[in-house]
Amino acid sequence: MTYTTAIFYFFAAILVFAGLRVITARNPVHAALYLVLAFFTAAGLWMLLEAEFLAITLVLVYVGAVMVLFLFVVMMLDINLEKLREGFWDYLPLAGFVAVLLVIEMALILGSRHFGLEVMGAPAPHAADYSNTKELGRVLYTEYVYAFELAAVILLVAIVAAIALTLRRRKDSKYIDPAEQVKVRRNDRLRIVKMQSTPKPGTGEGGA
Repeated sequence: MTYTTAIFYFFAAILVFAGLRVITARNPVHAALYLVLAFFTAAGLWMLLEAEFLAITLVLVYVGAVMVLFLFVVMMLDINLEKLREGFWDYLPLAGFVAVLLVIEMALILGSRHFGLEVMGAPAPHAADYSNTKELGRVLYTEYVYAFELAAVILLVAIVAAIALTLRRRKDSKYIDPAEQVKVRRNDRLRIVKMQSTPKPGTGEGGA
């Protein structure tokens, strides 16, 4: 076993362990932290494949932004853990069947026939001036440009739909236009009414 293969199996074992702990941890915060560990080990595997750009993107985007947001949401919300555990054993047989089916499918697809060392092989070493980012951009905007544009259009439609659902007017909501609030004047909100003074009951007209 070579040095690179040993490192690969080391990172792979940690990644599988972290993935299992994400779905088995009782505390949501612990599950999120295990997911951070899974992202870091996956970035290590990308480094072994000489995909430095993807590795640093995985760390910066997912660990530095997405997972921090997840942790904030989980820690700020008062999650009822007992409520989440209800029905776990009821759905366990179906979940186990789906998990076994996925493992069998992945074993058939990712087997040595299609992804073995004889078929894929180790990546060839590149020169020192090789740019991983430049090569990724070239492939993305040449061979996969239509798929990239299609994904961009789908994301744009999703963003517009989310904004439309958020900004739609509802009959049961009390909506106030901020521009109308800014333009309000004192005379529109305050009205001074002059009233005659009335004597205290029992003291007569002039009072005593």
